[in-house]
Amino acid sequence: MSERRPRKDALRNRAAVFTAADALFADCQSPDSVTMADIAVAAGVGKATLFRAFGDRTGLIRALYAARLEPVRTAVEQGPPPLGPDAEPLVRVPALLDAVLCLKLDNRHLALALEQTGSDSPYGAEYYAWCHTLLRTLLERIPGLPESDFTAHALLAATRADLVEHLAGEQGLPRDEMRARLAGFTARILGAEGTQGHQDTQESS
Repeated sequence: MSERRPRKDALRNRAAVFTAADALFADCQSPDSVTMADIAVAAGVGKATLFRAFGDRTGLIRALYAARLEPVRTAVEQGPPPLGPDAEPLVRVPALLDAVLCLKLDNRHLALALEQTGSDSPYGAEYYAWCHTLLRTLLERIPGLPESDFTAHALLAATRADLVEHLAGEQGLPRDEMRARLAGFTARILGAEGTQGHQDTQESS
């Protein structure tokens, strides 16, 4: 039996909801202020439609972030270097971290909302488990680098949404400076000062 495809109106509603939620999170002062009712009104759909499609606010946030993360996943799994599977770990690790940082810079309040859905911790988020597992696997392939599990956590901590918001939002640190600092930090951790992964991952960012 073939899998049932979503109806066209359901797909349109989903796209409208994502567009509306993107705009509301981008413009809000705090992600907590964005409600399901706000999103429904902005998207032109009934609130019941949102709850049927996503379950609750957390489900909607997770679905929206997963959609925004999808291009990074695709680049990691199928794309060319520096993110793709043919790249060496010393190139791929900083490229992945830069891609995660750019995603959070582009979606600062959405990322904050996501990381606050797991008891104010990002570690329960599905995307975090994916990033951590990938990083740990890559780090295990770098000779002489111990504690790959902890190192993966430590590197991802440099991309936490609350830190990104603090640096970019409160301190006004420019995007390129944040990317350069993350690349330098990563290179020191990896013992590869010449690594320049941040320059190649998001040329259009």
